Amino acid sequence: MEYEPPLAVSECPETLREREQWVCWREETRDGKPTKVPVTPGTGGFASSTDPETWDAFETALEYTETEHADGVGFVFTDDDPIVGVDLDDCRDPETGDVDDAAQDIIKRLDSYTEVSPSGTGYHVLITGELPEGRNRRGSVELYDTARFFTVTGDHVDETLGRVARRQDALTAIHREYVQDTERDTASESEPGNGTDDQSTATGTADVDVDLEDEDLLEKARNASNGEKFERLWNGNTVGYDSQSEADMALCCLLAFWTGGDRTQMKQLFRQSGLLREKWDEVHYADGSTYGEKTIERAIATTSEFYDPDDRNDTTDDTPGGSSPDVGAADSERSRAYLAEKNRLLSERVDELEATLSEKTERIDALEAEVERLTDELATRGQEEESQGEHVSTASENSGESGPSSMLSRIFGGRSE
Repeated sequence: MEYEPPLAVSECPETLREREQWVCWREETRDGKPTKVPVTPGTGGFASSTDPETWDAFETALEYTETEHADGVGFVFTDDDPIVGVDLDDCRDPETGDVDDAAQDIIKRLDSYTEVSPSGTGYHVLITGELPEGRNRRGSVELYDTARFFTVTGDHVDETLGRVARRQDALTAIHREYVQDTERDTASESEPGNGTDDQSTATGTADVDVDLEDEDLLEKARNASNGEKFERLWNGNTVGYDSQSEADMALCCLLAFWTGGDRTQMKQLFRQSGLLREKWDEVHYADGSTYGEKTIERAIATTSEFYDPDDRNDTTDDTPGGSSPDVGAADSERSRAYLAEKNRLLSERVDELEATLSEKTERIDALEAEVERLTDELATRGQEEESQGEHVSTASENSGESGPSSMLSRIFGGRSE
């Protein structure tokens, strides 16, 4: 069954709708593959993501989709706006709605407006920020901030914000973890002809031969400066982590350090830990990778240092003062970025609440002033009505007394004279 996005494009964030950076698109087959071709709203001519003359207002683009010449609308990224688009491909099952872990991680951390792509197999996340330098694509993750357009469906993911939020720290961290070049990639691309070293690099392992039996490795890990943390994770204790997936990653980063990035040994060690669960062997990715395989791959990629028995003695390694990293420098930076982003979100929320409180306080003051004014007005009006009532009563009494006297005077006055 082919996925059909709901017709809710008009509900997309105002931050996008207010900009005249909209095009339409229609699907065409090129080289045997369906391709979304940008077209100019109103004319149907070819639109360019670098030519503003081929863009138009949101309403114009949306209206043109009612014709047979366009299948949908798209938003163009430019240097003049702070909007960044995160394109996550082949990460969602259009029939079941199941999402792979990497996409879930990215969407959760960016915490901004997210919608399902036209095919139903991916997501588009929109944030504001500045895209870090370096490559902007790796695998199924792409980041754009200029000279590209995003198809917009309006199929908003309910668990995400309905607005485009600023997420600079999260963007920087995700760019580093999922997209940016690593030393491994640089070596692989610059020295493609080398044999053993390149093979080691391509598989994501360190060029270090640790050669420790499992029991010896576990003993060293437990006696290291972060041994208590290793022991907790090894026993399946996830206290201090937002989810078990984060705990899985933390343990894998430690195993990556101690094994020298040996995937095989990491796998067999993790299977002995208290964190092992059925999810570990489940296929969660479009390329057929299991959750466990991808977690190990990411752990190796984010670990910048590996244990090298030739560079340090056992005493140094086994004492609390040893230099074994917790999860590597990159993971430390990621933790700092995560905490910074969390603090920023809390500060932003506090600011929003304070602004709301201030607005409500001003409203209350205005209402109290209005109540006081109305109260005074009613009191004054009451006094005036009371005064008028007394005056009418006095006049009536005076009229009542003088009336008969005058009449008697007129009747008998002449006779008495």
